[in-house]
Amino acid sequence: MENFTSGILTTLLALAIVIALAWITLRALERMQYGKSTGDELRFIRALPVGARERIVIIQYRNEEYLLGVTSGGISLLEKRPTIPTPQPPED
Repeated sequence: MENFTSGILTTLLALAIVIALAWITLRALERMQYGKSTGDELRFIRALPVGARERIVIIQYRNEEYLLGVTSGGISLLEKRPTIPTPQPPED
């Protein structure tokens, strides 16, 4: 019975170590992904489904917004326009 208990405790300890390492790795990757902002990111703004597999998507890239039509057969550029700057709240 002692070997069985020892084996279960060893397994639980190994599982705890694996979960801790996974959590630490995910946090590190998240910081690396969002830590540096170059202003050259592709940002998803909004999507509107217009059919079973069709949708209209707004993407922002390099201070421009792209209106895209996405279907199962491909992606089409519908419109390209400059990004409208959002007003900043007044500072006191």
